[in-house]
Amino acid sequence: MLGHGLVRLPKLPAFASHVSTTFAESILPQSLVYGYAYVIALTELIIGILLVLGLFTKQASLIGAILMISLIFGSCLIENFGVLTSQMVHGAIFALLLQFAHHDVYALDQRLFRKKSS
Repeated sequence: MLGHGLVRLPKLPAFASHVSTTFAESILPQSLVYGYAYVIALTELIIGILLVLGLFTKQASLIGAILMISLIFGSCLIENFGVLTSQMVHGAIFALLLQFAHHDVYALDQRLFRKKSS
């Protein structure tokens, strides 16, 4: 996620334009697609940063899973079935991260938000 966000950040308008062109024949309004492309890139960057730091891991994983569901839906709308496997693998990884986030002893979450026993 961090890599996706980092490479898209410097060229956000070009990325959004490409996504918008790709979805030109879909049922989605072009303005919605163009705007959502910005959301995708920024969300990927933020999720990537949070996961690398191990900060708000559960929330980042949940948002990542939701993002992947939206990307899978979009891929199906334009019949781009070739990317579905990759998107489903990413979604499965987010589901696993969500399930096991509390086990990461090195995450900032564990150091900042652990419950102190009395």
